[in-house]
Amino acid sequence: MKPILSAALPLVLLAGLLAGCATQGPPGSDPSDPFEASNRAVLEFNTALDENIIRPAAEAYRDTVPAPMRTALRNFLRNLNEPVILANNLLQGRLLDAGHTLMRFYINSTAGGLGLFDVATASGIERRTGDFGQTLHAWGVPDGPFLMLPVFGPTTVRDAVGDGVDALASPVGLVTGATTSAALSQLLGVGRGALGGLDLRAENIETLDALRSESLDYYARLRSVVRQRRDAQLGRSNAEGEGLSTLDDPGAAPAAPPADPAPAAAPAVSMSLTITPAARP
Repeated sequence: MKPILSAALPLVLLAGLLAGCATQGPPGSDPSDPFEASNRAVLEFNTALDENIIRPAAEAYRDTVPAPMRTALRNFLRNLNEPVILANNLLQGRLLDAGHTLMRFYINSTAGGLGLFDVATASGIERRTGDFGQTLHAWGVPDGPFLMLPVFGPTTVRDAVGDGVDALASPVGLVTGATTSAALSQLLGVGRGALGGLDLRAENIETLDALRSESLDYYARLRSVVRQRRDAQLGRSNAEGEGLSTLDDPGAAPAAPPADPAPAAAPAVSMSLTITPAARP
């Protein structure tokens, strides 16, 4: 734990420094995005990389790997991250969430076959959120400037630092780092992250396609969606915090006023119809 804290401290200080200097960048359309010009250039690079490599790989993964196997793999990777969520719950003083997370990890690691099956959620023990960027927010560290990172995508200075600390604190990295060579440990970490990213991209193929095609300004829309999602995770809004959704579009025209309500229909016999949604891959 001591080496992790030693490595994390400079990152935390860097996050605070950059966050405090966010307004020193060149003026732009959004004061919290002083690096907009470079961010847009990085987004163009990420988009080209996605269209030529990542999206085709995600499509091939989704087409060749059966949905139950993809779900099991997703559950396994999420279960591996539960100790990181637990640690951040404790650092934020969220003891009830920490207890839930510990219970989830124990149940899914045993009855769930090392996490391949999410038995805990089926038992009513929902997954909690918890990352070091969220912990820094709880400690009063501001978001800092909006950033578009190559490959990794949109984030903020604080959350980028938080992601780095979470990666260092990953139990998989700690175990492999203590039992294997540094090169193999790095390879395993990259492989795990790439597999998780590929699965996430496969889950959002249609969503990102819609986000691009329906946005007057793809960059501004993506920035808005990411902020709304993060606000929900940090408790700053009531929107959904899981997954990527096409929320408010900054470039869209104002919504038309609602039409006059139609006359009330005559009372009718109510009917109940249960619709079972298709399982997500």
